[in-house]
Amino acid sequence: MYAAEGVDTVTDGEYVNIWMRPERPAYGPKPGYSRAQIAEAAIRIADAEGLEAATMRRIAAEIGAGAMSLYRYVPSRDNLVDLMADQVMGEIDVAGMPSGDWRTDLTRYADGLRAMWLRHPWMATVQRSLPSFGPNQLLLIERLMGVLDDVIPIDENLGLIAMLSGYIEGTVREEIGSAKELRRSGLSESEWMARSHPYVDQLVRSGEYPIFTKIVTRARQPHLSRDDQFRDGLQRVFDCIAAALPAMADSGQSSELRSPQ
Repeated sequence: MYAAEGVDTVTDGEYVNIWMRPERPAYGPKPGYSRAQIAEAAIRIADAEGLEAATMRRIAAEIGAGAMSLYRYVPSRDNLVDLMADQVMGEIDVAGMPSGDWRTDLTRYADGLRAMWLRHPWMATVQRSLPSFGPNQLLLIERLMGVLDDVIPIDENLGLIAMLSGYIEGTVREEIGSAKELRRSGLSESEWMARSHPYVDQLVRSGEYPIFTKIVTRARQPHLSRDDQFRDGLQRVFDCIAAALPAMADSGQSSELRSPQ
């Protein structure tokens, strides 16, 4: 049985990875829908109204199906979110990676991940500490981890990629949150800054906050565009990665490509 009022959970709380379940049953009628169709409909709803709006009832109405019939394809809410997240991960272009130039590859990944989150801001509300290893996520792991695989041990590779991904996700979460606050206020970013100016000026004139004053009067980064702020921080992350790599990889190319023929 399922919870009432369109809540998409199994009452016993048991979670089974959706990719362990065959999409097509071994017997019975041919499925009328696919997981991809269901995920696409859920993504459209979440993009427009937020993740909470993507209930089985709404998805069923979107694709013209009975709500309960969709549980044959997607048994739980967790499974649905896994499908949605994996589907949007497929939007990150990793074709041709690794190319042999780690800075170019990781820049491409960073830009792709940020752009995907900005297209689908509900991703910022998906709290998943444990990966589900869907097909798109697995492809991303193979291509992304492959960028540094031939120059550092796997544990160091994991740590550096986690640092990079943490920077990207933390930055874009703040970007999405700021955009949400601005929409709620009805102000543009410049209007919000103008409204805040009298209080900021009062703090600076008080002389009690010298570091804050230095940020306000001397820092360049707060005055950059969002794109430039992101790229500025990304180069600092790359500096950290470069410091952890063998000297032969510092130029951004792999040891294999730089070794004598």
